[in-house]
Amino acid sequence: MISTKVVIELLTAFLGTLGFALLFNLRGKKLIYASLGGMFSWMLFLSLGPIFQNEALRYLIVAIISTAYSEILARTLKTPASTFSILVLVPLVPGGALYNTVTFALSGNTEAFIPKLIYTLELAVALSLGIVITTALFKNIKLHKKA
Repeated sequence: MISTKVVIELLTAFLGTLGFALLFNLRGKKLIYASLGGMFSWMLFLSLGPIFQNEALRYLIVAIISTAYSEILARTLKTPASTFSILVLVPLVPGGALYNTVTFALSGNTEAFIPKLIYTLELAVALSLGIVITTALFKNIKLHKKA
């Protein structure tokens, strides 16, 4: 059974993505699909928790799957894939980790800063790699279909 905490997290992921999608001027079904994609990304991240303890690995896996969702959605709705790729990963942006990293840096707490910086960079690189790997794969598939 799904806990109240998980339901709130999923709803928040949906609404957070919805807010960013509105800023990107998405309308109609594109708005809903992008928001559902953000919620799906967070649900996938939570679901992988018991399987993979390494958070960066979970970020990578979710980024790959979510970017594939974005690529397929973009082709179906005839919209640039980058729009959806950015939006569906909004719930995964390590804002809290980045905030803590900067706070430790500005306060001169080097002992806490270095590990938090490494952690934040791991998450950011995992998200970036997931996007790059999947986008390159889809572009490669597209090129082979034209040939």
